[in-house]
Amino acid sequence: MNLLNIIEDIHAADPEFKDRISPRRAAIKNITSFGTKVAAAALPFAFSTLFKKAYGQTATRSVNDVLNFALTAEIAELGLYNTGLSRAGLIPSQDVPAITLLRNVETKHVEFLRRTLGSNVNSTNASLSFAANTPNFDYTGNKGLNTASTAPFPNVFTNYDVFLAVVNAFEDTGVRAYKGQAPFLLGNQVVLTAALNIHSVEARHAAFIRRLRTIRNTSLTIKPWITGDGATASGVASPTLAATAAATVYAGEAVTTQAGVNIASFVSTSAAQESFDEPLTTDQVLNILANFRR
Repeated sequence: MNLLNIIEDIHAADPEFKDRISPRRAAIKNITSFGTKVAAAALPFAFSTLFKKAYGQTATRSVNDVLNFALTAEIAELGLYNTGLSRAGLIPSQDVPAITLLRNVETKHVEFLRRTLGSNVNSTNASLSFAANTPNFDYTGNKGLNTASTAPFPNVFTNYDVFLAVVNAFEDTGVRAYKGQAPFLLGNQVVLTAALNIHSVEARHAAFIRRLRTIRNTSLTIKPWITGDGATASGVASPTLAATAAATVYAGEAVTTQAGVNIASFVSTSAAQESFDEPLTTDQVLNILANFRR
Protein backbone atom coordinates (compact mmCIF):
# COMPACT_ATOMS: atom_id res chain seq x y z
CA MET A 1 0.00 0.00 0.00
CA ASN A 2 1.42 3.38 -1.00
CA LEU A 3 0.25 5.88 1.59
CA LEU A 4 1.44 8.83 -0.46
CA ASN A 5 -0.67 7.69 -3.42
CA ILE A 6 -3.67 7.44 -1.12
CA ILE A 7 -3.07 11.01 0.00
CA GLU A 8 -2.96 12.07 -3.66
CA ASP A 9 -6.30 10.31 -4.24
CA ILE A 10 -7.84 12.07 -1.25
CA HIS A 11 -6.43 15.37 -2.50
CA ALA A 12 -8.22 14.80 -5.82
CA ALA A 13 -11.52 14.62 -3.95
CA ASP A 14 -10.70 17.45 -1.55
CA PRO A 15 -8.17 19.96 -2.97
CA GLU A 16 -7.76 21.53 0.47
CA PHE A 17 -6.64 18.26 2.07
CA LYS A 18 -2.86 18.64 1.73
CA ASP A 19 -2.98 22.05 3.30
CA ARG A 20 -5.12 20.75 6.15
CA ILE A 21 -2.49 18.17 7.14
CA SER A 22 0.68 20.26 6.62
CA PRO A 23 3.26 20.02 8.22
CA ARG A 24 2.35 16.40 8.98
CA ARG A 25 3.06 15.48 5.36
CA ALA A 26 6.81 15.31 6.07
CA ALA A 27 6.23 13.03 9.05
CA ILE A 28 4.03 10.75 6.97
CA LYS A 29 6.73 10.52 4.30
CA ASN A 30 9.17 9.45 7.02
CA ILE A 31 6.86 6.62 8.05
CA THR A 32 7.19 5.03 4.62
CA SER A 33 11.00 5.03 4.89
CA PHE A 34 11.01 2.81 7.99
CA GLY A 35 10.20 -0.33 6.07
CA THR A 36 7.02 -2.04 4.94
CA LYS A 37 6.10 -3.69 8.26
CA VAL A 38 6.63 -0.56 10.32
CA ALA A 39 4.79 1.57 7.79
CA ALA A 40 1.83 -0.81 7.75
CA ALA A 41 1.68 -0.85 11.55
CA ALA A 42 1.73 2.93 11.63
CA LEU A 43 -1.08 3.40 9.12
CA PRO A 44 -4.07 3.32 11.52
CA PHE A 45 -2.47 5.83 13.87
CA ALA A 46 -1.27 8.01 11.00
CA PHE A 47 -4.65 8.12 9.34
CA SER A 48 -6.49 8.77 12.60
CA THR A 49 -4.22 11.68 13.47
CA LEU A 50 -4.25 12.98 9.91
CA PHE A 51 -8.04 13.06 9.60
CA LYS A 52 -8.61 14.48 13.05
CA LYS A 53 -6.30 17.34 12.14
CA ALA A 54 -7.80 17.77 8.69
CA TYR A 55 -11.46 17.69 9.60
CA GLY A 56 -11.67 18.17 13.35
CA GLN A 57 -13.67 15.01 13.96
CA THR A 58 -13.18 11.28 14.39
CA ALA A 59 -12.03 9.25 11.39
CA THR A 60 -13.73 6.02 12.45
CA ARG A 61 -17.20 6.64 11.03
CA SER A 62 -18.34 3.91 8.68
CA VAL A 63 -20.33 4.42 5.49
CA ASN A 64 -23.44 3.21 7.31
CA ASP A 65 -22.78 5.70 10.12
CA VAL A 66 -22.62 8.52 7.61
CA LEU A 67 -25.73 7.41 5.71
CA ASN A 68 -27.74 7.05 8.93
CA PHE A 69 -26.54 10.48 10.01
CA ALA A 70 -27.66 11.93 6.67
CA LEU A 71 -30.98 10.09 6.88
CA THR A 72 -31.79 11.62 10.27
CA ALA A 73 -31.22 15.11 8.86
CA GLU A 74 -33.22 14.38 5.71
CA ILE A 75 -36.16 12.98 7.71
CA ALA A 76 -36.21 16.13 9.85
CA GLU A 77 -36.14 18.31 6.76
CA LEU A 78 -38.87 16.34 5.03
CA GLY A 79 -41.07 16.57 8.11
CA LEU A 80 -40.69 20.35 8.04
CA TYR A 81 -41.82 20.54 4.41
CA ASN A 82 -44.71 18.14 4.95
CA THR A 83 -45.96 20.03 7.99
CA GLY A 84 -45.73 23.39 6.23
CA LEU A 85 -47.64 22.11 3.22
CA SER A 86 -50.34 20.69 5.50
CA ARG A 87 -51.08 24.04 7.15
CA ALA A 88 -53.89 25.77 5.31
CA GLY A 89 -53.08 29.34 4.35
CA LEU A 90 -49.42 29.24 5.40
CA ILE A 91 -47.87 29.02 1.95
CA PRO A 92 -49.15 31.48 -0.69
CA SER A 93 -50.83 29.70 -3.59
CA GLN A 94 -48.21 30.88 -6.08
CA ASP A 95 -45.44 29.27 -4.02
CA VAL A 96 -47.15 25.95 -3.34
CA PRO A 97 -45.89 24.24 -6.55
CA ALA A 98 -42.26 25.18 -5.81
CA ILE A 99 -42.40 24.16 -2.15
CA THR A 100 -44.12 20.92 -3.16
CA LEU A 101 -41.34 20.22 -5.67
CA LEU A 102 -38.70 20.75 -2.98
CA ARG A 103 -40.64 18.43 -0.67
CA ASN A 104 -40.82 15.77 -3.38
CA VAL A 105 -37.07 15.92 -3.94
CA GLU A 106 -36.43 15.56 -0.20
CA THR A 107 -38.74 12.53 -0.24
CA LYS A 108 -36.51 10.98 -2.89
CA HIS A 109 -33.45 11.65 -0.73
CA VAL A 110 -35.04 9.84 2.21
CA GLU A 111 -36.15 6.94 0.02
CA PHE A 112 -32.68 6.63 -1.53
CA LEU A 113 -30.89 6.63 1.83
CA ARG A 114 -33.30 4.07 3.29
CA ARG A 115 -32.97 1.82 0.25
CA THR A 116 -29.18 2.11 0.28
CA LEU A 117 -28.98 1.29 3.98
CA GLY A 118 -31.52 -1.53 3.81
CA SER A 119 -31.36 -3.52 7.04
CA ASN A 120 -28.62 -1.18 8.30
CA VAL A 121 -31.08 1.64 9.04
CA ASN A 122 -30.48 2.32 12.72
CA SER A 123 -33.20 2.10 15.37
CA THR A 124 -33.44 5.89 15.70
CA ASN A 125 -34.20 6.42 12.02
CA ALA A 126 -36.53 3.43 11.94
CA SER A 127 -38.68 5.14 14.57
CA LEU A 128 -38.69 8.64 13.10
CA SER A 129 -41.68 9.94 11.19
CA PHE A 130 -41.60 12.56 8.45
CA ALA A 131 -45.36 12.84 8.10
CA ALA A 132 -47.06 16.20 8.53
CA ASN A 133 -47.21 17.31 12.17
CA THR A 134 -44.69 14.61 13.06
CA PRO A 135 -44.37 14.06 16.82
CA ASN A 136 -40.61 13.49 16.64
CA PHE A 137 -39.62 17.06 15.83
CA ASP A 138 -40.32 20.47 17.29
CA TYR A 139 -39.78 22.96 14.49
CA THR A 140 -40.16 25.90 16.85
CA GLY A 141 -36.59 25.02 17.86
CA ASN A 142 -37.56 24.60 21.49
CA LYS A 143 -36.75 20.88 21.95
CA GLY A 144 -40.37 19.96 22.62
CA LEU A 145 -40.84 22.39 25.50
CA ASN A 146 -44.30 23.91 25.48
CA THR A 147 -43.12 27.42 26.29
CA ALA A 148 -43.57 29.87 23.44
CA SER A 149 -41.50 32.54 25.19
CA THR A 150 -38.36 30.42 24.94
CA ALA A 151 -38.92 29.12 21.41
CA PRO A 152 -36.74 30.66 18.69
CA PHE A 153 -39.40 30.14 16.01
CA PRO A 154 -42.77 29.94 17.81
CA ASN A 155 -44.70 30.99 14.69
CA VAL A 156 -42.92 28.77 12.19
CA PHE A 157 -46.24 27.39 10.89
CA THR A 158 -48.28 30.59 11.09
CA ASN A 159 -45.82 33.07 9.59
CA TYR A 160 -44.58 32.20 6.09
CA ASP A 161 -41.44 34.31 6.35
CA VAL A 162 -40.43 32.51 9.52
CA PHE A 163 -41.20 29.16 7.89
CA LEU A 164 -38.90 30.07 4.98
CA ALA A 165 -36.15 31.12 7.38
CA VAL A 166 -36.32 27.75 9.16
CA VAL A 167 -36.40 25.86 5.86
CA ASN A 168 -33.39 27.93 4.77
CA ALA A 169 -31.52 26.96 7.95
CA PHE A 170 -32.23 23.27 7.37
CA GLU A 171 -31.14 23.41 3.73
CA ASP A 172 -27.94 25.30 4.55
CA THR A 173 -27.19 22.83 7.34
CA GLY A 174 -27.60 20.00 4.84
CA VAL A 175 -25.12 21.57 2.43
CA ARG A 176 -22.44 21.97 5.10
CA ALA A 177 -23.18 18.59 6.68
CA TYR A 178 -22.69 16.62 3.46
CA LYS A 179 -19.38 18.38 2.88
CA GLY A 180 -18.29 17.53 6.42
CA GLN A 181 -19.11 13.83 5.92
CA ALA A 182 -17.50 13.45 2.48
CA PRO A 183 -14.03 12.42 3.82
CA PHE A 184 -15.56 9.36 5.48
CA LEU A 185 -16.93 8.14 2.14
CA LEU A 186 -13.69 8.32 0.17
CA GLY A 187 -13.34 4.55 0.23
CA ASN A 188 -16.69 4.04 -1.47
CA GLN A 189 -16.81 6.02 -4.68
CA VAL A 190 -20.39 5.01 -5.53
CA VAL A 191 -21.79 6.29 -2.25
CA LEU A 192 -19.49 9.33 -2.29
CA THR A 193 -20.76 10.30 -5.73
CA ALA A 194 -24.37 9.94 -4.62
CA ALA A 195 -23.75 11.99 -1.46
CA LEU A 196 -22.07 14.77 -3.43
CA ASN A 197 -25.01 14.75 -5.84
CA ILE A 198 -27.38 15.28 -2.92
CA HIS A 199 -25.03 17.96 -1.58
CA SER A 200 -25.35 19.96 -4.80
CA VAL A 201 -29.15 19.62 -4.82
CA GLU A 202 -29.35 20.84 -1.22
CA ALA A 203 -27.27 23.86 -2.28
CA ARG A 204 -29.70 24.65 -5.10
CA HIS A 205 -32.63 24.33 -2.68
CA ALA A 206 -30.94 26.71 -0.25
CA ALA A 207 -30.23 29.22 -3.02
CA PHE A 208 -33.85 29.11 -4.19
CA ILE A 209 -35.25 29.61 -0.69
CA ARG A 210 -32.89 32.51 -0.05
CA ARG A 211 -33.94 34.10 -3.33
CA LEU A 212 -37.61 33.57 -2.49
CA ARG A 213 -37.11 35.28 0.86
CA THR A 214 -35.59 38.37 -0.76
CA ILE A 215 -38.40 38.57 -3.32
CA ARG A 216 -40.90 38.63 -0.47
CA ASN A 217 -38.89 41.06 1.65
CA THR A 218 -36.75 43.52 -0.28
CA SER A 219 -35.20 44.78 2.95
CA LEU A 220 -33.37 41.47 3.36
CA THR A 221 -29.77 41.72 2.23
CA ILE A 222 -29.05 37.99 1.99
CA LYS A 223 -27.82 36.61 -1.31
CA PRO A 224 -28.50 33.19 -2.88
CA TRP A 225 -25.28 32.05 -1.23
CA ILE A 226 -24.00 32.38 2.34
CA THR A 227 -22.15 35.55 3.29
CA GLY A 228 -20.41 35.63 6.67
CA ASP A 229 -22.09 34.29 9.76
CA GLY A 230 -24.75 35.31 12.27
CA ALA A 231 -27.55 37.60 11.11
CA THR A 232 -25.62 38.48 7.96
CA ALA A 233 -25.81 34.86 6.85
CA SER A 234 -29.23 33.90 8.17
CA GLY A 235 -31.15 37.08 7.41
CA VAL A 236 -32.76 36.79 10.85
CA ALA A 237 -32.58 40.09 12.73
CA SER A 238 -30.68 40.13 15.99
CA PRO A 239 -30.74 40.25 18.93
CA THR A 240 -33.52 37.67 19.05
CA LEU A 241 -33.82 34.05 20.11
CA ALA A 242 -34.30 33.20 16.44
CA ALA A 243 -31.06 34.93 15.46
CA THR A 244 -29.16 33.09 18.18
CA ALA A 245 -30.55 29.74 17.06
CA ALA A 246 -29.87 30.46 13.39
CA ALA A 247 -26.32 31.57 14.13
CA THR A 248 -25.31 27.99 14.99
CA VAL A 249 -26.13 26.98 11.42
CA TYR A 250 -23.67 29.51 10.01
CA ALA A 251 -20.89 29.32 12.59
CA GLY A 252 -17.49 29.46 10.92
CA GLU A 253 -18.73 30.78 7.58
CA ALA A 254 -16.95 34.12 8.05
CA VAL A 255 -13.61 32.52 7.22
CA THR A 256 -11.55 34.47 4.69
CA THR A 257 -8.37 32.37 4.70
CA GLN A 258 -8.14 29.16 2.69
CA ALA A 259 -5.05 26.93 2.49
CA GLY A 260 -3.05 29.63 4.22
CA VAL A 261 -4.05 32.28 1.68
CA ASN A 262 -5.87 35.37 2.93
CA ILE A 263 -8.35 35.81 0.10
CA ALA A 264 -9.54 39.10 1.57
CA SER A 265 -6.15 40.58 0.69
CA PHE A 266 -7.13 40.74 -2.98
CA VAL A 267 -10.95 40.75 -2.95
CA SER A 268 -13.57 42.15 -0.58
CA THR A 269 -14.22 40.44 2.73
CA SER A 270 -17.70 39.36 1.64
CA ALA A 271 -16.37 37.90 -1.62
CA ALA A 272 -13.71 35.98 0.31
CA GLN A 273 -16.35 34.54 2.64
CA GLU A 274 -18.67 33.64 -0.23
CA SER A 275 -16.03 31.83 -2.26
CA PHE A 276 -15.89 28.70 -0.08
CA ASP A 277 -18.40 26.65 1.89
CA GLU A 278 -17.16 25.53 5.28
CA PRO A 279 -18.04 21.98 6.42
CA LEU A 280 -19.87 21.21 9.63
CA THR A 281 -18.62 18.40 11.84
CA THR A 282 -20.88 15.59 12.98
CA ASP A 283 -21.17 17.07 16.47
CA GLN A 284 -22.02 20.51 15.12
CA VAL A 285 -24.86 19.14 13.01
CA LEU A 286 -26.18 17.01 15.87
CA ASN A 287 -26.18 20.07 18.13
CA ILE A 288 -28.22 21.99 15.55
CA LEU A 289 -30.69 19.14 15.13
CA ALA A 290 -30.99 18.73 18.90
CA ASN A 291 -32.89 22.03 19.05
CA PHE A 292 -35.58 20.50 16.83
CA ARG A 293 -35.88 17.08 18.47
CA ARG A 294 -38.52 16.24 21.02
